[in-house]
Amino acid sequence: MGRVAYEPTWRAMQAFTAQRTPETPDELWLLEHPPVFTQGQAGKPEHLIAATGIPVIPIDRGGQITYHGPGQGVVYVLVDLRRRGYGIRELVARLEQAVIDLLAAQGVTAKRLTGAPGVYVDGAKIAALGLRVKHGCTYHGLALNVDMDLSPFAAINPCGYAGMRVTQCRDLGVVGSSQELGRVLIQNLLDTIYC
Repeated sequence: MGRVAYEPTWRAMQAFTAQRTPETPDELWLLEHPPVFTQGQAGKPEHLIAATGIPVIPIDRGGQITYHGPGQGVVYVLVDLRRRGYGIRELVARLEQAVIDLLAAQGVTAKRLTGAPGVYVDGAKIAALGLRVKHGCTYHGLALNVDMDLSPFAAINPCGYAGMRVTQCRDLGVVGSSQELGRVLIQNLLDTIYC
């Protein structure tokens, strides 16, 4: 989808989910956003720790505050869990595994951290994850830091964790644009979500 504004994309996800029928095919949306902070439903204002000119949008996913910006591959996961036959925790694990597999293929060891959804390399977050489930169907998804300006993360406690370090593919020697790595991630997601 290229680089698209956050709020209209969020509204489109909501509309897609509201209009779904049992026959509606699942969709994965690959895109980037202009700079924006998104604040999840449980988000606490104190996790925005420095003023910036970047807008903060309160949204309906779980989790705290995160940053989206150019050079970050975002995949929105519009999946009917009832058809898949597993729940949200299993979907989260499968999403994380798709990122772990992408990085492993590039020689980077990544892992999950207990109690902190997302994917981490040497304790630094490389992929954030947040979902909303409505009537058994998901929207929102995951964001992989590929080749971006990481400085806006210094203005927040990423995902509510003070001092949480962030990293990106470029700094780990992984070559490719957010669109290129995003396409690989989409294939990994197809392999993990639908297996």
